[in-house]
Amino acid sequence: DMAETILTEQRGRVGIIRLNRPDRLNAWNDVMGQELAAQIEAWNDDDSVGAILVTGEGRAFCAGADIGGFADRAETNKEGSGESMRRGGAPFTHLLRESKPTVAAVNGYAVGVGLTMILPFDVRIASTNALLSIRFIKMGLMPELGSTRLLAELVGLGHATDMCLSGRMVPAEEAREMGLVTKVAEPDDLMDVALAKATELANNPTQAMMMIKELLRKNPLDPDLEAVMERENLRDQIARRLPDHHEAVAAFQAKRDPQFNK
Repeated sequence: DMAETILTEQRGRVGIIRLNRPDRLNAWNDVMGQELAAQIEAWNDDDSVGAILVTGEGRAFCAGADIGGFADRAETNKEGSGESMRRGGAPFTHLLRESKPTVAAVNGYAVGVGLTMILPFDVRIASTNALLSIRFIKMGLMPELGSTRLLAELVGLGHATDMCLSGRMVPAEEAREMGLVTKVAEPDDLMDVALAKATELANNPTQAMMMIKELLRKNPLDPDLEAVMERENLRDQIARRLPDHHEAVAAFQAKRDPQFNK
């Protein structure tokens, strides 16, 4: 049952996924999308995994969609016998926003879907030689996976507009300055830095982090501060009754490090 397009391993409580089409700069295709989602779902159901780290094999993270299928599609659409119009969002974006904590280690090109797929991740860390681009305009296409909102939330409307309308490549250091990535590491250090962050998250209380992620999905755009605090308060009442909170208190009293997720 070997995956075609990804490599997986587990280190401690961190599940690691490597996009593995290095000869195609890890270009995204349907199989990769399916395998990535299936692995994330499996680890979300696995109590031994507390965080998920995704990176790319070779010199790219993901250089966008595999253009192979585009030529046929463009031809049939031109003839008027093209694909059916469909409505609805991307299950992948919902999956990530409702997933255990995710860290992207951007080791090279993150272009098009290679960028929009990691906007719903919780942390993005880039190699100094990473280049990030929301390149859809260069193909005459629309940014997807919720990116016209998620990118603007991360970097502000000004930077998001510039990136979307120009399709330009953003170097790692500029990406850090605008908030698109939180940290930049030398290529040889990238996996160590990203794994350290993923491990830090993996060892925090998973149930509480899932509730915090839910609050961060719902609360930032809610103009009703009372509703925001109501959601926080309700989940805090739940968290107070969970074993991880009791363990934190016991560890503090015993002057030892807490052992969560037992």
